[in-house]
Amino acid sequence: MGGVAVTIDYAPLAEIADLLYDSALVAERYAAVREFFDAHEHEVIEPVRGILARGRTYSAADFVDAQVRLRALVQRAAPMWRTIDLLLVPTAPTHYTIEAMQADPVRLNRNLGAYTNFVNLLDYAALSVPSSSRPDGLPFGITLIGRCGSDLQLAELGQRYHHASGMLQGATGVPLPAPVPVFPAKADAAVSQWVRVAVVGAHLSGMPLNGQLTERHARLVAGTRTAPAYRLYALPGTVPPKPGMVRVPEGEGAAIEVEVWEMPVAQYGSFVALIPSPLGIGTLALADGSSVQGFVCEALALDGAEDISHHGGWRRYIASRQATPA
Repeated sequence: MGGVAVTIDYAPLAEIADLLYDSALVAERYAAVREFFDAHEHEVIEPVRGILARGRTYSAADFVDAQVRLRALVQRAAPMWRTIDLLLVPTAPTHYTIEAMQADPVRLNRNLGAYTNFVNLLDYAALSVPSSSRPDGLPFGITLIGRCGSDLQLAELGQRYHHASGMLQGATGVPLPAPVPVFPAKADAAVSQWVRVAVVGAHLSGMPLNGQLTERHARLVAGTRTAPAYRLYALPGTVPPKPGMVRVPEGEGAAIEVEVWEMPVAQYGSFVALIPSPLGIGTLALADGSSVQGFVCEALALDGAEDISHHGGWRRYIASRQATPA
């Protein structure tokens, strides 16, 4: 799926997570339900009752001190977004039995949020996604964390990751349904301010030329396939390596993996101007029957080019080359 691991300073995130339970910020929870809680405290289960009751013990000065501390930690954490697009963390560090949770609910609940308790206090967006099964059969999941407002981008990436994982629908044994576009089609006038373009090779997420999209404020809409009407070729001598995709007669083509991106119209011209011959922009037919502008290739450039259509897409072709011993 692409992506590069980057080392960050996790210390401020861990300190913010501690504030969730060990500071006067707990008073905010109590204030949200104070009228009900004061009248029905004896009916509230543990550990919720104990946490809310602690909210009564803090002063206004305590709360201000906690807010000042939080703001300082927010400033320490902010620089990491200059070098990363998202955080990928384990959803939970372990599994506890119900009996263990009932015996020590506060501490164990806190442990389960070891990698995520900072999210709400930072106003980040987060999405938990099934990832794999442990050798003992218990599940393991990841959480994708992004900046405030990145919910739809995380949902799109999470859907792609979930399908790539090969996991089923929970414990049902039922395969996942086909991916669907996360970003809904726009029906208002604003749609004219954006243009969608399908990329197939070096502009894919994590590939060398993806920056030509992101620096123009393009956003990923969906990962999908073309209609089974195309052939994909590895173009010789291109730097960085690029594929060429051409439409072929009915019955001779394959469905090729593409990413659909959405770019401001004002940026589109400068993007197209960067595309070198023999590549260009044309109209592509997608698997769902819709059409979108996207990368095409002049047929004359295919002399001596390797047909890689059987890989299903450029990313899988690149992975196969990297996996082949020299």
